[in-house]
Amino acid sequence: MSSEPSAEAPVPRSAPRVVLLGRPGCHLCDEARAVVERVAGELGVAWQEQSVDDDPELLRRYAEQIPVTFVDGKRHDFWRVDETRLRAALQ
Repeated sequence: MSSEPSAEAPVPRSAPRVVLLGRPGCHLCDEARAVVERVAGELGVAWQEQSVDDDPELLRRYAEQIPVTFVDGKRHDFWRVDETRLRAALQ
């Protein structure tokens, strides 16, 4: 069994199209949230934010990559959210 983190989202299929994993006090997470809010709002796409601090498995898998965004259940970006790339993935 590989110890590499999976690129699959830690959320069920019925979840919003975009999931942002972050943590309180993370300035990169604040920047990512602003991009996700703007793009999702303009496109009418549901999204949610989840803290890695609330789930030991998410913390283990993603703490060094936050913020991490998932689109349609697959890892999309980490550390930074590229607005153009996110917009393209959602259209």
